[in-house]
Amino acid sequence: MARRKISKSDAKKVEKVVKKMSPTAILLAIILIVVVVGGYYVYKNYFKKPEQVNGEISFHFMVLGNGDSGDCIYVKAGDNDILIDGGSDYDSMNAITTYLNRFVADNKLEYVIATHAHLDHIACLAGEKNGSSLFDVYEVGTIIDFPKTNATTAVYNRYIQERDAEINAGAKHYTALECYKNQNGGQRVYELTDDGNVKMEILYNPYYEQKTTNENNYSVCLQFLHGNERKFLFTGDLEDEGEEYLVDNNNLSQVKLFKAGHHASYTASNECLLKVIKPEIYVISGSAGDQYDFPHQDTINRIAKYTSEVYITTQTTANGYQAYNGDIVVSSSAESGVTVTCSNIKDKLKDTDWFKANRVWPSYGVA
Repeated sequence: MARRKISKSDAKKVEKVVKKMSPTAILLAIILIVVVVGGYYVYKNYFKKPEQVNGEISFHFMVLGNGDSGDCIYVKAGDNDILIDGGSDYDSMNAITTYLNRFVADNKLEYVIATHAHLDHIACLAGEKNGSSLFDVYEVGTIIDFPKTNATTAVYNRYIQERDAEINAGAKHYTALECYKNQNGGQRVYELTDDGNVKMEILYNPYYEQKTTNENNYSVCLQFLHGNERKFLFTGDLEDEGEEYLVDNNNLSQVKLFKAGHHASYTASNECLLKVIKPEIYVISGSAGDQYDFPHQDTINRIAKYTSEVYITTQTTANGYQAYNGDIVVSSSAESGVTVTCSNIKDKLKDTDWFKANRVWPSYGVA
């Protein structure tokens, strides 16, 4: 609506009224204005809607049985067992199934999300030639994956074969674009508990619809919501340009957890995204000092402005690998808030021996 301008005649009327007012009346009017404006500010900034949290959700970042960086994250939400990706390599199968079998009592994964077509994200969803895949081991309710890819690799072709066999066995399948647009049975938001207090939301990535030469930017992006405030963000291997588009096309805000984009490569977790989501916890599903030398110092410099709660699952060594923080579990509950537990060392990454020998926590970083 256009703002109405005050006419000269109206201005003169106001001036006459003010002149007739006593100094006391003017003072009282000013005080009233200050009280009203100040009261609104206090209400807006200090009397927020109380946090409404019921139930719980947990995010499990697994040690994947080798010294390669890759994603395979298990999510427990109500009665739902959810798997995001199936990396990091074919020999991760035993580590993944051993871990999942501790929690998946009915041998069924309600949701499997494959973010993009790289081996370190879909190796165990594809299965090695003449070997079993996670689709062979577990019944799957719903598969959500990337709408576009440039991949022609053997691992991608096996993924499609295994995925389609699971669909023929009864699994539902939607692309992330179908979910975002609520098309063909896909849903933008999946309620994971009966009371609707825990949800999974598929975010919009323009590369669901347009081509790119950067396979990482095809990544399926999603967040989990617990109550009315707690958010947990997953962006696969989305890189700088993709992160800019993600911010431009979604209503993002501060998150409790951000799964480090692209295993903490310098190409991801850029300022354009971090300044919007201001993560409280940053977990790297990867191996410190791997062949790509993750996590990159540039990434450390950026994330240090927002949080020191940085953790990594594994460390690559001369003899292969070892658990670093180990299996990392981020849990959110009404009783305990959001907590982090590690199966190995409990230290934040910046306080560990490997970090002190190989990286620098910037002086401006959060302590």
